[in-house]
Amino acid sequence: MINNREIIETIEMIEHENLDIRTITMGISLRDCCCSSGKQSRAKVYDKITRLAENLVKVGEDIQSEYGIPIINKRISVTPISIVAESSDEEDYIEYARVLDRAAKQVGVNFIGGFSALVHKGYTRGDRILIDSIPYALEDTERVCSSVNVASTKVGINMDAVAQMGRIIKKTAELTADRDGLGCAKLVVFANVPEDNPFMAGAFHGIGEPECVINVGVSGPGVVKRSLEKVQGEDFGVVADTIKKTAFKITRMGQLVAREASRRLGVQFGIVDLSLAPTPAVGDSVAHILEEMGLESCGAPGSTAALALLNDAVKKGGIMASSYVGGLSGAFIPVSEDAGMIDAVKRGSLNIEKLEAMTCVCSVGLDMIAVPGDTSAETISAIIADEAAIGMINSKTTAVRIIPVSGKDVGDQVEFGGLLGRAPVMKVSRFSSEKFIKRGGRIPAPIHSLKN
Repeated sequence: MINNREIIETIEMIEHENLDIRTITMGISLRDCCCSSGKQSRAKVYDKITRLAENLVKVGEDIQSEYGIPIINKRISVTPISIVAESSDEEDYIEYARVLDRAAKQVGVNFIGGFSALVHKGYTRGDRILIDSIPYALEDTERVCSSVNVASTKVGINMDAVAQMGRIIKKTAELTADRDGLGCAKLVVFANVPEDNPFMAGAFHGIGEPECVINVGVSGPGVVKRSLEKVQGEDFGVVADTIKKTAFKITRMGQLVAREASRRLGVQFGIVDLSLAPTPAVGDSVAHILEEMGLESCGAPGSTAALALLNDAVKKGGIMASSYVGGLSGAFIPVSEDAGMIDAVKRGSLNIEKLEAMTCVCSVGLDMIAVPGDTSAETISAIIADEAAIGMINSKTTAVRIIPVSGKDVGDQVEFGGLLGRAPVMKVSRFSSEKFIKRGGRIPAPIHSLKN
């Protein structure tokens, strides 16, 4: 039974601590839209998305109005387009991206994810065409997001794909140079990608998912920080317990919204993603949570341990509030989307190497990092390989969303706007990885992957 004190507490979280539902994401299977004619296939894609998601935005706004819970984004994820388009005889899939973009605009969502390919063990014809199409698709569309999975614990790392993605990211940055490489902010390279992640830019509707499903992502860094302000000086047992209790309350709200949205849309409820998703707004930062634990600045020694505690406590608290938890579920540490991370980079306490160490214990990876425009494709590929190795060895999801900004160097700043925020351009090692990346092939799976 919920008592009056808990209701008031939740209202205060919403009004003063930036608590919100970050996204309601409708996952839609497009497997029945495969067709030998690309034109007919795309017509099916457009019709199905606009039919199933017709009321998604309205339902989100109605729930927000009736319950007083801010719901920031309404989004769509679809079956990886490499699978859908592969039956056609087309030589590029840019028209598919345009159709997704039109459908997203028609139903009013701000992003649609699924211009994706899964190539951790190797390529199909459709995978190759899709990946080659990514730079042009992201340059030509506004709301389409793209992702490529290049590694998994089970099969290892596809180093040919890793090498290619370095070149694809560079090309995407060049084509969107007039927007500070914005196309790269909509492109993620994954290891162990989840099929039900509701967050962009990596959301897609996995092949093991149902016909149509509602997944919800919660937020809440500000709420966690505020709760820790009340236990200053207490030991880490108290800190962990405080975060668990807070995560439970946050997730319970996400569960309520997910169930209600599913009921009103007549669509199956999927999962609640427990991630703490920051924004550039003051008071909504994961970095500030780590600093509240006692670090002078995020990135200082102890940051990895603090993030590990935070990530684990969020999962332990959240799992009690929902029977269906999925997606990424943990703490995001994007640079441009977190005011505390931005400040930490500016004051010199946080660099890419420390971020990489922190990704060993968080839910995603190197996220929304701007680097000098002359960073080579091989260096970007090597950064992807490092993150993929962390994911592969530790049986967890990792990802890279990196933006080489044409014409800009270390210390410059780029502005993406909105939730994508702003980012200081960060220093990258100038030692070459070219010969390493050019080897190609596949890094074998680790011994602990043999679990059949």
